[in-house]
Amino acid sequence: MGEDVMVDWSAELGSGRELVARTATADRVADVLRTRIIEGLLAPGTRLSEEAIARVLGVSRNTLREAFRLLCHERLAVHELNHGVFVRVLSVDDVVDLYRLRRLIESAAVRAVGQHPPGALEAVRAAVSDGERAAARDLWREVGTVDLRFHQALAGLLDSPRIDELMRGLLAELRLVFHVMPSPHRFHQAYLARNREICELLEAGNVGAAEHALTVYLDDAERELVNAYRERGVGAESMSDAGTALLR
Repeated sequence: MGEDVMVDWSAELGSGRELVARTATADRVADVLRTRIIEGLLAPGTRLSEEAIARVLGVSRNTLREAFRLLCHERLAVHELNHGVFVRVLSVDDVVDLYRLRRLIESAAVRAVGQHPPGALEAVRAAVSDGERAAARDLWREVGTVDLRFHQALAGLLDSPRIDELMRGLLAELRLVFHVMPSPHRFHQAYLARNREICELLEAGNVGAAEHALTVYLDDAERELVNAYRERGVGAESMSDAGTALLR
């Protein structure tokens, strides 16, 4: 490329300084809202009040709108013209697709466990113990959060930052699916023992049995969730009809 068509790229970049600063803040705001979704505090259909959230978090409307756009891109929120932004209500098709992706990632992670040094399973083991402690205290929403952490730890066995990021987004969507279950206690309790079983099989080096247990686990969980969706007819109504105002 000749010098006559060269531009001062550093000067051009400078014009984006304000956007970068705003976006960096928007990332942090989006992370706060994403965390609340993963913790089960923001249910599907919840209206995200722009005025209230901006006031509580002490950010500008522009920054908050950037954060909303990020969450919409991640399929965690949806914007309805003239109604506002809502936590997304997932459909049965979403459930099936999420579990299709989970099988690819988590099964590959289980098969790869023998390639990692001692200590690679510590995060998996910690999530199992934390889930059991939360159940003993009858904190079933927290059990659901820790269950997601267990599966994030399984994916972490692949030692891939890109897969970790993909899994975080997948599990945030999955948390929205969990809300369809009428009893978190009844849904999550059965999987506590299965989490421990998978962890112990991996610790014993029995990768084949661990992968089989995981496959049955995911099949059963998907079936339960799909059946619950169909029984309750969730996913067809509009966000505004399903929603409740956040920080009204």
